[in-house]
Amino acid sequence: MSFISTIKGSELDVLRKIVKKVNFKHFPKEFVTDYEADKFIDSLAPSTVARLLRVGVDSGIADR
Repeated sequence: MSFISTIKGSELDVLRKIVKKVNFKHFPKEFVTDYEADKFIDSLAPSTVARLLRVGVDSGIADR
């Protein structure tokens, strides 16, 4: 069982937006998919994901 399956759907959508805008900023557009974002999120530690979610929401990255 992967870590990503424990994240709520709404939080996962926000995390995908954050990862695509921040971490995949310089990747080709065809590489920036939900699948690739999910692989990236799954590779992070749970505490890192929680911090990424908190900082992304607080800074407004998820709203753009």
